[in-house]
Amino acid sequence: MKIDQENEQTSLVRRWGLPLGVATGVAALSVGAVSVFGGEGAAEPVQAGSGGSPTSAAASPGPSRGSSSAEAAKTPSSAPSASASPAVTVTSVTTTPIKAGAVGRILSSCLGSDAGRFHPVIAVRTPAASKDWDGSVIAVDAAGQYVQCQTKGERGSSPDVPPTFINDRLWGTGHVVEYFDAVGQSAGKGRYLSLGAGHYTSGVAKITVSYGEDPKQYPALMAGGAFFYTAAFSTGSSTAKVIAAMSTSYVHAYDAAGKEIYNQKKDPQFTDTSR
Repeated sequence: MKIDQENEQTSLVRRWGLPLGVATGVAALSVGAVSVFGGEGAAEPVQAGSGGSPTSAAASPGPSRGSSSAEAAKTPSSAPSASASPAVTVTSVTTTPIKAGAVGRILSSCLGSDAGRFHPVIAVRTPAASKDWDGSVIAVDAAGQYVQCQTKGERGSSPDVPPTFINDRLWGTGHVVEYFDAVGQSAGKGRYLSLGAGHYTSGVAKITVSYGEDPKQYPALMAGGAFFYTAAFSTGSSTAKVIAAMSTSYVHAYDAAGKEIYNQKKDPQFTDTSR
């Protein structure tokens, strides 16, 4: 992933990044590519559902990481408490639907003359706004080809050339889940926004997402064979590297019986460091 902190750029390798060579033919690939700390201001989290489908409510911060009672006993009374909350916490995953008229304008600005071939299946605003994004529209054509357009107001954009480059680009092991673009950016001082999307096969009944090492899973939006997830984070004074690690998303898929049939954290496609 690429971290942009004001004028300083540092390249980091995300351990579930794209296999070498998969980016051939794309001008600006953003799966696993993250630009942070470039935002100016932020929108307040919205508290609304999405398009008649249930979405999760604002998420609670992750569990505290405190010291044990034995460790506490060794700490002088004048010393600061060892107990502290995680440096980066999820504050909201709530989305709100984008009105139909705006969706049409977003697709037109994102896809140009090809917009008429696609119909939207997911169109939502994110729980916070960054400098470049405040939502996403996922659309599909008659051939089952998907596009993912990030939104800012009523304009849409895609880093993929062509926008359908996301199709069959990056499947998880077992071909249960396919990944589109996952991006993140500062949403103002002390705040961070991440979003991502993908495609799932017919055996999947539920998609959830966890972040970093926190086991808590948040439901993704699912429609038309596509899924979308987003989260707003409180970052405190964390460094770019800490934010990147603790906001890293991991997709989980479940069948109709509630059995987990895919876990990105255990997928050798992303965890095999020998690649």
